[in-house]
Amino acid sequence: MKNFEPTFESLYQYSAPEWFRDAKFGIWSHWGPQSVPMFGDWYARNMYIQGTQQYEYHVRHYGHPSKFGYKDICALWKAENFDPESLIEKYYKAGARYLMTQGTHHDHFFNYNSAVNRMNSVKVGPHKDILALWKAAAKKYDLPFGISEHLGASFSWWRVNKGCDKTGPYAGVPYDGNDPAWQDFYHANQEHGTENPGECSPWYTSNKAFQEYWLRCVTEMIDLFKPDLFYTDGVLPFGDHWLGEDQKNKNPEVYSPGLQAVARLYNTSIAEYGENRAVYLQKDRRPEIYSVGVLDIEKSQLPGIMPQPWHTDTCIGNWFYDVHHPYKQPDQIIEMLVDIISKNGVMLLNILQRPDGTIDEDAGFILKKLGEWFAVCGEAVYGTRPWRVFSEGDTFVKIEGFREDKTEWNRNDFRFVQKDGAVYAFLMGAAGGETMTLRSFAEQEVRSVELLGYGPVPFKKEWGVLLVSLPEKLPVFCANVLKIR
Repeated sequence: MKNFEPTFESLYQYSAPEWFRDAKFGIWSHWGPQSVPMFGDWYARNMYIQGTQQYEYHVRHYGHPSKFGYKDICALWKAENFDPESLIEKYYKAGARYLMTQGTHHDHFFNYNSAVNRMNSVKVGPHKDILALWKAAAKKYDLPFGISEHLGASFSWWRVNKGCDKTGPYAGVPYDGNDPAWQDFYHANQEHGTENPGECSPWYTSNKAFQEYWLRCVTEMIDLFKPDLFYTDGVLPFGDHWLGEDQKNKNPEVYSPGLQAVARLYNTSIAEYGENRAVYLQKDRRPEIYSVGVLDIEKSQLPGIMPQPWHTDTCIGNWFYDVHHPYKQPDQIIEMLVDIISKNGVMLLNILQRPDGTIDEDAGFILKKLGEWFAVCGEAVYGTRPWRVFSEGDTFVKIEGFREDKTEWNRNDFRFVQKDGAVYAFLMGAAGGETMTLRSFAEQEVRSVELLGYGPVPFKKEWGVLLVSLPEKLPVFCANVLKIR
């Protein structure tokens, strides 16, 4: 297979591999030093913003960030009970068919033995190569292995560590991000200032030295681990397309680091397998950008079927372990997955890990219930493709920013996929003992109807409407499936 060039024209030849389209469901280990305080996402940033809850917690629990900064949080991360093989076994039984791991978050801490960044999980904290351990465990279950990078936004995102308190006993005392001995970790990002710390803008810096550094780091991850998926937390670097005409006009110079990384990813896969099995995920929704890989939509989705496969990432609770944040229930997670795959999507679910590497009982319960559902209904998920329509009924998932309310389905709501000549109809709001009315089969002959986990069920067609009688007790707790031929 011919290698890709780091240009839009060359990368437009990309198409998503079949394994990705078949897998449908993956699990993410979005985990690192920010799990240590057990206070949720963006801790490394908000601990340097006076008045935030994470700042107040940090000051009262660890000390002031001029004395005890994020570098000291990193040293506290031990991952002492991290058992990736045990976790992978649970994830596989829960239905996952690929694994995403965090290479680095915006905090600039790397979860592997990096030669580029001294602040990594082998030299500091756990003294373990987290990514290498994950990849070895994933290989035992033949799970495609992915890496997420959130580094692109780090330079400007972390400008707040150069600030100081405005009031109180430490007013005017610089945070530890000002220490010259730690500029390589905290970034020499003074150019972005410390005003309006609550605003995280720009997402990407125009600093060329940092952009070159980003590319060195990403290249190191790709060369070391040869990932099957690579995820960027943002649009294709370094094009914040809402900020300027260069980005709006798709200036190749703006996107050059990102294009080089994507080409490297694909060509590494070609060298490994003789074909490109890799998937690149980014969040620019313009087809002229996302067509170099696969569109990712964070904590949301699309309103209908997209011709190309797409991807969404979500979490059971907060992005990092957070003792204050409730979890989604298993039925909501499954209903989200069903709605997504009916539209040609693939869903990635973050299962939260405590700082010691374990998952809590509630997360274990979620995995157990997912496993019960997949054991019965997995046939209707893996390897399926969208049908001619994705839905029937009047209820639709609310699409509004990162909002993820549980959808209140009713008995007339269905989601459809197809495989091997069968149509699978997910019953989104059905109860046992009901007669279901499906109107989407008016032009289609129906020879048999089977309820997965139960067997054949009575059906008839009248005036183009398919009527299906359900047993009193349904096989699974949500999104039961009719297999219609």
